[in-house]
Amino acid sequence: QVQLVESGGGLVQAGGSLRLSCAASVTAFRISAVGWFRQAPGKEREFVAQLNWGGASTYYGDSVKGRFTISRDNAKNTVYLQINSLNPEDTAVYYCAASNFFREFSSIAQAMNPGHYDYWGQGTQVTVSS
Repeated sequence: QVQLVESGGGLVQAGGSLRLSCAASVTAFRISAVGWFRQAPGKEREFVAQLNWGGASTYYGDSVKGRFTISRDNAKNTVYLQINSLNPEDTAVYYCAASNFFREFSSIAQAMNPGHYDYWGQGTQVTVSS
């Protein structure tokens, strides 16, 4: 069983930055990719970013390109989401998710599909004040 624990959320002023962390309690070979999603009140879950664990390729949602960066620390089994130039529309609960090793991602459409992820964290709240 894979456990994911997010941290790093909080209250920040517009224009500020945060770094979210997703610590995985599993060795890297068990997963193929880690993604970040977010969900604002009354809205559907939105894809934010994904990192392919084996090749380190990445995908980003259109609304965060150029502002968010996904990265990893192999030694710590941790994936990070650096979020810059925050605005109130970024307010949401941010979730990390991981895919089993047998799943392959060859397009952003696949990366954006929550159904392609097998494990989810509990989420971390990000609130951006104007």
